[in-house]
Amino acid sequence: MNFLENTLAGFFKLLEHALDAEDLAKARGLLQSLDPRIKLVGIVGLVVTSAMVHKLWTIGLIFVVALALGAGSGVSPLLLGKRVWVPVLLFTGVIALPAPFVIPGRMVWHLPGLGWPLTAQGLTSASYLVARVETAATLSVLLILSTPWVCILKSMRVLRVPAVVVVTIGMAYRYIFLLLDNARDMLESRRSRMVGEMAGSDYRRLAAASVGVLLSRTVQLGGDVYSAMLARGFEGEVYLLDDFRTRALDWIMLSVFAALAAAAIYYGK
Repeated sequence: MNFLENTLAGFFKLLEHALDAEDLAKARGLLQSLDPRIKLVGIVGLVVTSAMVHKLWTIGLIFVVALALGAGSGVSPLLLGKRVWVPVLLFTGVIALPAPFVIPGRMVWHLPGLGWPLTAQGLTSASYLVARVETAATLSVLLILSTPWVCILKSMRVLRVPAVVVVTIGMAYRYIFLLLDNARDMLESRRSRMVGEMAGSDYRRLAAASVGVLLSRTVQLGGDVYSAMLARGFEGEVYLLDDFRTRALDWIMLSVFAALAAAAIYYGK
């Protein structure tokens, strides 16, 4: 496929992922039934705990809990593998790859041909990095897939995140899809007028012109949206039609999150 086909395919893939996340957030499941504030505090606590503990088995325990939460919320391991585990492993693996060779310690193996020493301490450091990132990414994706985005933003106020940050993130998430739709329409209209192949230089000029037009529309749209918000009485706070309600199950799950984090920190010292 050429440049236009690849770009359109990328746009459609992003929109498909967003729609899948919205469908999962509206489904019935363990995490979906919890108060978004409880989910945010509990999952953030587990993410911080996984970064603090110093024993690999405690990180593995938190990862197993994340798998159980995903199973109870309708998030399949296949989905987590495609969206989280494989990309994170590739990215983190590149970062952790030099550690077994550059960190001094007890040598366990030599790399054939090059003779580089592989140390046990380096392997341990690389394993900790990969395990922590995989666990934190899994928990974060579970939160996103089981909670509508606007509820996550409102819940961030519980952690004392400034309102201006919450509003900025919310507007960026909401209007990025509008901009993607505009970009898709631009590329489709261009493709419908093409009757043959274009040279590489022409594709590059088309890409540069499309980026410029899209940037101009973004600036104009941002000003128009802000003016419309001020005209409707916006004062910087986020409001939803439905208020959050904390039930007995929410307090039980918060206690479970807290107990798990405390036990992992105590035994993982």
